[in-house]
Amino acid sequence: MTSIIGQVGEGTSDPTRGQQGGNTPNKARITVDFVKFMDRQGLDTETVLIEIRELLQDIPGVNITVDRPSDGPPTGAPINIEVAGDDYATLLKTAEQMRVFLNAKSIPGIEELKLDVEQGKPELPIYIDRGKTRSLGISTGQIADALRTSLFGKEISTFKDGEDDYPINLRLMDRYRYDKDALINQKITFRNQNNGRIVQVPIAAVASAEKSTTFNTVNRKDMNRVITVSSNVLENYNPSLVNDEIKKALEKFTLPKGMSLSFTGEQESQAAEMAFLSKALMIAVFLIFLILVGQFNSTTTPIIISLSVLLSLIGVLLGLIIFRMEFVVMMTMIGIISLAGIVVNNAIVLIDYTKLVMARKRIEKGLGRNALSKELIFESIVEGGKTRLRPVLLTAITTILGLLPLAIGINLNFMTLFTEFDPQFYIGGENVAFWGPMSWTIIFGLTFATFLTLIIVPVMYSLTNHIKLRLKSN
Repeated sequence: MTSIIGQVGEGTSDPTRGQQGGNTPNKARITVDFVKFMDRQGLDTETVLIEIRELLQDIPGVNITVDRPSDGPPTGAPINIEVAGDDYATLLKTAEQMRVFLNAKSIPGIEELKLDVEQGKPELPIYIDRGKTRSLGISTGQIADALRTSLFGKEISTFKDGEDDYPINLRLMDRYRYDKDALINQKITFRNQNNGRIVQVPIAAVASAEKSTTFNTVNRKDMNRVITVSSNVLENYNPSLVNDEIKKALEKFTLPKGMSLSFTGEQESQAAEMAFLSKALMIAVFLIFLILVGQFNSTTTPIIISLSVLLSLIGVLLGLIIFRMEFVVMMTMIGIISLAGIVVNNAIVLIDYTKLVMARKRIEKGLGRNALSKELIFESIVEGGKTRLRPVLLTAITTILGLLPLAIGINLNFMTLFTEFDPQFYIGGENVAFWGPMSWTIIFGLTFATFLTLIIVPVMYSLTNHIKLRLKSN
């Protein structure tokens, strides 16, 4: 480790929900900063995280969350269930019942379900007898102003020292400020409007104070009162699968009338990203199709090439399943969009050359410009495949080999390599978590697409030409 930073009170809010206001003297945050990956001697931070979580799980009276910092803007916890309703007391009760219900199901992967509202916060409500205040000529505003001045102070003047101004605040001393009797027995001084006399009335004569407890905050979303039940997901568990199990369990949980629940947070953010990138992929494929239509002056050839792009997604999914890799929405989808632009190149080269061979053979055999025959189709496809086999394989292999260093995280320090003859070579690191999913997506998709280009594309091209030949014969 390089540093351990402890914070108490300020700056201890949950970063996944953004900065939350208010003092939190009952909260603390300990941040552990690790050395660089190359200096850890193969020790994974996930292993350390699990060990810390196991060490701290049995401390009584304390709620402890162990997690890694999330990159980017706040998105919410991996498990984030929002319960919305009008009656806050019923809302609190329902959220707590839901938390107990889910804990009883023992769904694997959930670290600890918590509410974003703290109950049992002490408070001292002041109950005012409005009949007495009216008879004595005191307003509730005067009582509130007196208590606010006693506790928080009021600026009554300014002290000037040269060019600097210092505010002068008036409030009770510490020994009286936190004394309930001193607060409630202080006198309110005012002029009676009926006889013009100065009158002093103690607050205790028109009001009473009672100790009680309450919740610390009321959260709203889209003008609705909301309580969030959230938790982290343990390592080696997929957040999407855990949320699916929670959704199945909640089908048997009955919500009171007027209540609603929704899954938000990280899952909602991923769904929005997935929708956006899926739309971007469809636009990219459509634009590629339009360009190919203009290039080949037909629709059958662009359809074949576009289908090869869509079929290459099978290779991506098979690779992720076989090697048990996660589908990282942002980078995996960017890899798929990039794959669409790479896959079409080999298919274009193969079909374009096959068309060129077919045109040459028509001239050699003295056939018409649009003449077709089974022998002509077969010979053109075989010759085109033979000639373009090496370029297609070389293009795929060089692209795959070029992406491997990024996929597995090969690191070289060229500065020290030339100055100290020390390359500081190591494999892995923080960059793999970011660039790895995109690189493996292109590698898996391109490997499968190469097979499609050499086998499926010629077969589809042959089928379309045989359909044309049959239509002409009829």
